[in-house]
Amino acid sequence: MYSAIARNKRNTWFILVFFVLVLGAVGVLAGWLAGNNWWITAVVLVVAAGYASAQYFLADREALALSGAVEVSKADAPRFYRLVENLCLTTGTPLPALYVVDDPAPNAFATGRTPQKAAITVTTGLFEQMADRELEGVLGHELGHIRNYDIRVSLLVFGLVVALGLVADMLVRIAFFGGGRRGGNNQAQVVFLIFGLVAAIVAPLLAAAVQAAISRQREYLADATSALTTRDPDGLASALAKLQAHAAPLRRANTSMAHLWIADPLRPNALSRLFATHPPIPDRIARLQEMGGRF
Repeated sequence: MYSAIARNKRNTWFILVFFVLVLGAVGVLAGWLAGNNWWITAVVLVVAAGYASAQYFLADREALALSGAVEVSKADAPRFYRLVENLCLTTGTPLPALYVVDDPAPNAFATGRTPQKAAITVTTGLFEQMADRELEGVLGHELGHIRNYDIRVSLLVFGLVVALGLVADMLVRIAFFGGGRRGGNNQAQVVFLIFGLVAAIVAPLLAAAVQAAISRQREYLADATSALTTRDPDGLASALAKLQAHAAPLRRANTSMAHLWIADPLRPNALSRLFATHPPIPDRIARLQEMGGRF
């Protein structure tokens, strides 16, 4: 159990370091194509960091508004409140704000920069489909995201994606309009143009793939954290099986927050699986069953 958590944390940071190295390489390429004007890259990265910083403080409220979530009290949802309160007492975590989305598709997500400013949201369909044991596994998963500071990691990755996208856009402009600044013959300028265009196309695709890979690792980590908290991996495994069996797109599904839900609310097709933010449910169930065999 502990080894699974440690492995997923290592994998996340390995991917994140690789992402930063790619961003740095693309930034260096942009500066080189611009005639060694490194200040251009610096300005773009500063703008991207500023945008990501603003999102850091607004993302939780945006996610709740986009999903149509409504805050509930203990009197409104006693079952929801009781299960989350028990998990918080077990882990010593502050009780998050609780929200409900009126949607028959079973799903849930967590948001918040810190455990002190967190929220857990579930759909009405989740209550209808899950037994208490299964619902506890799902809520333990969402509480795991909060305890592991996954929102911070997601926002850091978001900032890197924004930066890479801006640098890639700059590469296109430099390739078309700035390649000649380096001088040389027409053949060399054509090489610069092709090189810049290829990098500008590949960089955003690579960013999306890396962002999805990190999101998948955090899902595995939250599964392992839930299993460790509840001491019942089979409960979450059963809940995931139901999520797969009763999967349906959410009424207010939004691509910008799809990675937050415990199950992908968009149903990606085969072509988009490389960029899927969620690991396949059968793989998650298999890992949980392996953990359960170790108790």
